[in-house]
Amino acid sequence: MKIVGTAIITDAEGRVLIGQRPEGKALPGLWEFPGGKQEDGETVEQCIVREIKEELDVDCLVGDFLMETTKSYPHGDFRLMFYRAAIKNAEQPANLVHQQLRWVRPEDLEQYPFPPADVEIIKYLQKAAKQAV
Repeated sequence: MKIVGTAIITDAEGRVLIGQRPEGKALPGLWEFPGGKQEDGETVEQCIVREIKEELDVDCLVGDFLMETTKSYPHGDFRLMFYRAAIKNAEQPANLVHQQLRWVRPEDLEQYPFPPADVEIIKYLQKAAKQAV
């Protein structure tokens, strides 16, 4: 089972950063939270820092662990580890791998098609956003 470190990056307005998966990759066109597969010898937190640098060309701070989910797809079995993360020094993320990036309010995430593995974290983020109001 592949472990995926996933960053829930929010801005000052409470919006969450999502990216649209590129053509030529598994699950093309679906939206996702930034992150990627853990490499041998690294912690999930180190994986997130590396992946955010590779995908968005920014440095990030990894915060609290939020939850994990597992999902089987035709291209493999995955365990997604979701962590809060923040971009350091108010840097603007660059779009290096996704078709497009968007900052989205948690209540609007359902308007975007996500892989099934992200359903639980979306519910979690929406519930947390309602409680914060």
